[in-house]
Amino acid sequence: MQAVDAASKTQIEMIHTVLNNKFGQLYADIWKVGVNVSLRISDLLKLKYADLNLEERSLKLIEAKTGKMKVIRLNAAAIVVISRRRQEYPGDTWLFQVHSNRAKDKPVSRVSVSRVFKEAGERVGLRINTHSMRKSRGMAMYKDGVPIEKIAKVLNHSNTTSTLRYLGITQEEVLQTYDDYEL
Repeated sequence: MQAVDAASKTQIEMIHTVLNNKFGQLYADIWKVGVNVSLRISDLLKLKYADLNLEERSLKLIEAKTGKMKVIRLNAAAIVVISRRRQEYPGDTWLFQVHSNRAKDKPVSRVSVSRVFKEAGERVGLRINTHSMRKSRGMAMYKDGVPIEKIAKVLNHSNTTSTLRYLGITQEEVLQTYDDYEL
């Protein structure tokens, strides 16, 4: 699998704008919620309104890949998108539901999202795919000084070594700290 880029905070907004303007609200909403909840795409696309508790600002699910329980506090950005979608599509079952005649009552497909995200990334000069939402959130947290142990918990990684590798923190970057911090 080809490596994908983590978008910076500025690039996250640029991608959201491109998705909204060129590919439609659905894909922009997937991106916005995805970077705010850091779920894998398989879990994100399977979200039903019944899974969400907006009063408690929470989402509880069993991750498909790990089988681990995941509890997420929905932040204001995610709630705005979820509430708007619910109001616009009150009969929908899925948070990101397809509205074509060929695919009634189904969530949007991973293949469709992947294709659109790849094209949006090309427009802003990044290699992105469905996993970039999760990776971008992790990297933004890391750059803001959030401890790696906390990022590992957010991403549901079993250890910090996995998180460092996931974020692309290389041995050379670790070695560079010896030059950067002469005391």
